[in-house]
Amino acid sequence: MRCVNYKIMTPKEKAEDLVNKHLNINLSQVDDLVNGIRIRLAQENALITVNEILESFIINITEHQIVYWEEVKQELEKL
Repeated sequence: MRCVNYKIMTPKEKAEDLVNKHLNINLSQVDDLVNGIRIRLAQENALITVNEILESFIINITEHQIVYWEEVKQELEKL
C-alpha cells in the first residue's frame, strides 16, 4: 500500500476546492444557456408588444394590420 501525502482539508477548504474544480466547465455551455435565456426574454417582451398593439383602443388599425400582427405573434411563439 502506497502512502499518499496529502493535506486534509477543512470543510471550507474542500468546498472552495470543489467550486474551483467546477469553474473549469466549458464556458461555451454557459454562453449557450445565457443566450437561450436572453432570446426567450426577448421573445416574451416582443409578444407583450404585439399584444399591446392588438389590444389597444387608441391605435386605429386596419383588418389587414390585425392579420399581420397576429401572424407576427404566431411566428414569435414558434421561435
